[in-house]
Amino acid sequence: MPDPGVRERFRRAIAFLPPEGRLPAVEWAGWWEPTWERWKGEGLPAGGYEESLEHFGLDPLLFIHSSGYAGDPEPPYHGGPLAADLRSYEALRPRLFADWKFRDTVARARALKERHERGEVALRMRLDGYFWFPRKMLGIEPHFYALYDQPELVHQMNEDCCRHNLRVLDAVFSVLAPETVELAEDMSYNHGPMLSEAHFREYLLPYYRRTVPVIRQAGALPMVDSDGDVAALVPWLAGAGIGGLLPLERQAGVDVAALRRRWPRMFFLGGFDKMAMPRGEAAMRAEFGRLLPVMRQGGFVPSVDHQTPPGVSLDNYRTYVRLLKEYGALCAVA
Repeated sequence: MPDPGVRERFRRAIAFLPPEGRLPAVEWAGWWEPTWERWKGEGLPAGGYEESLEHFGLDPLLFIHSSGYAGDPEPPYHGGPLAADLRSYEALRPRLFADWKFRDTVARARALKERHERGEVALRMRLDGYFWFPRKMLGIEPHFYALYDQPELVHQMNEDCCRHNLRVLDAVFSVLAPETVELAEDMSYNHGPMLSEAHFREYLLPYYRRTVPVIRQAGALPMVDSDGDVAALVPWLAGAGIGGLLPLERQAGVDVAALRRRWPRMFFLGGFDKMAMPRGEAAMRAEFGRLLPVMRQGGFVPSVDHQTPPGVSLDNYRTYVRLLKEYGALCAVA
């Protein structure tokens, strides 16, 4: 059977079709810098992210990324404080949604277009979501207070973010349609969502309702990236038209089999317990065995449930990739 290429392989998985040959073997995120540095010391050849994907024999699932923030300095990864109230946010707005970043995003799409059309790469587009963006501007604790005390501020931030996202989507979709478009949210922790359903409906849902149909109309799958225990989030997201979820962190108690029973047509990416990786092949085989029944049902691409930690040796990671392909082939068309 001829190799269908990574783009077709990934699209079949999204469409709940049985794989031709095997499931995609992908990383949904780059490796932690300490992990990469360890592997270089253990013999990983020098090179960038794509060169490392090729070295490991992973399928290239690549990013097109767009962020609303273009200021200096960048906020801390989990946010602010860059603004405290509507007045300070309005003073910050000239540093947001810069044209040069918009042009860079579109240029990235153009640079990948030919490879994508040939099926050599699958593409994910990533946008700031409507929980993520206000948190990035305000910081974690001030964001939570603002949901109660400053609704006008939160809505103004999300209105601006939504307009930017729609502008970027229109421009990128004029070049190509990625396989997925993800809203980065990280709105759960290990005990469930960090906001109530009422706050989701008030502050996020109106902007999902403007963004998600545009993604679907272009033929891409709208997804949400949220760490933590996402089980309670799934009905909220499904009601907003979201069709996929990642990374399904096992250490937060996420059980992909339980999610599949309740949501049989939701696409899942991730779910492989990273804590099995340092324990060697037997532990990794047991983890793949746990996931295999869902892999065979379609609509699930296993991948490390967050970035590979630096406790994983280069040899163990190579074992993981070999097993990822081995178990992925057990789901193929007979």
